[in-house]
Amino acid sequence: MPKSQVLEVSGREVTITNPDKVVFPSSGHTKLDLVRYYLSVADGALRGVAGRPMILKRFVKGIDEEAFFQKRAPAKRPDWIEVARLHYASGRSADEVVVRDAAQLVWVVNLGCVDLNPHPVLADDLDHPDELRIDLDPVPGIPWGQIVEVALVAKEVLEDHGLTAWPKTSGSRGFHIYARIDPRWPYRDVRLAAETVAREVENRASDLATSRWWKEERQGVFVDFNQNAKDRTIASAYSVRPTEDARVSTPLTWDEVPGCRPSEYTMATVPGRFAAIGDPWADLAGTAGSLEPLLELAERLGPAEKPPKGTGRRQPTMPLIEIARARTRDEALAGLDRWRARHPAVVRRLEPADILIDGMRGRSSVWYRIRVNLQHVPEEERPPQEPLEVDYDPWAGASWPERR
Repeated sequence: MPKSQVLEVSGREVTITNPDKVVFPSSGHTKLDLVRYYLSVADGALRGVAGRPMILKRFVKGIDEEAFFQKRAPAKRPDWIEVARLHYASGRSADEVVVRDAAQLVWVVNLGCVDLNPHPVLADDLDHPDELRIDLDPVPGIPWGQIVEVALVAKEVLEDHGLTAWPKTSGSRGFHIYARIDPRWPYRDVRLAAETVAREVENRASDLATSRWWKEERQGVFVDFNQNAKDRTIASAYSVRPTEDARVSTPLTWDEVPGCRPSEYTMATVPGRFAAIGDPWADLAGTAGSLEPLLELAERLGPAEKPPKGTGRRQPTMPLIEIARARTRDEALAGLDRWRARHPAVVRRLEPADILIDGMRGRSSVWYRIRVNLQHVPEEERPPQEPLEVDYDPWAGASWPERR
């Protein structure tokens, strides 16, 4: 097995270390396979990330191990790797990688980045996003057809307010819709505009969608507006996702959306699709619009539910118990299985959406929390809060600013 392989990309030599390392165990796809995939769709992938600082989500041991998040560009890097300095609410700053060409893209993938996670701003203006991003996140048990219905409503809302909607599969359970905007508004206003889209989608399709902040109160498809907060990123167009079948977050035309099936878009199939039809988002540039109509709608709708702030504890409106806090999803799910085995009568009364599994962003990785909503269990049959099945502290040894 060769320890490295040098590729010539965009006039530069890029070293691929451990090219035969298996990244996707189920399919056998290696790191070099992943690099070749990104080269085959480079024009489209660069359309989603070019000029944008990105967080490096690194799967250094393949997708079966948890990724870690690296905001700071590696100190040891080629002189042709650009960075931009971002400032965070904690008072810290980070020089994040900015990709502009295929060589830089390949260099990032070689670090173990399976999917690409750029910020919605360009490096030359870090305070004013030029993208509004809508993430449709279904609660468990919601069929794919309902997600598609909500996507079509979101398209109508955006278009009714002067924006062009661009659809793509998320490569996971949900769906993404982007709109290019003039880079005139700060993050606060962009998030408010996205929240307004969510509220209006709920107004038009309350039986299908929700804008409720609190997870235990959601029904249907959550129109996630908080992905427009300053520190959030979303997997970009043509990103391969860390799933067994190596699904791809794939740009679509709106004509394709009603009949689309996420399982059809994978690392194995998307290059052929790209070669045959090109990039459905090829005309994305030049479609930027104004946020003013959405901000005017926000004023008419009035204040929305306030998200959590600070360190105070909120009193939940639903009967929640916590099951596990774990370093990995598998550990959390194993804890849930032990709890289920002790409470079979309770489990029989639960709906799919009553199991709340949260991927929580830690200092440099995701950790997992599992809660159970006992709303469908008669009060006299509800088990009490018990010691956690897994009690992982993601903040052990951290100073308070890092915990914010």
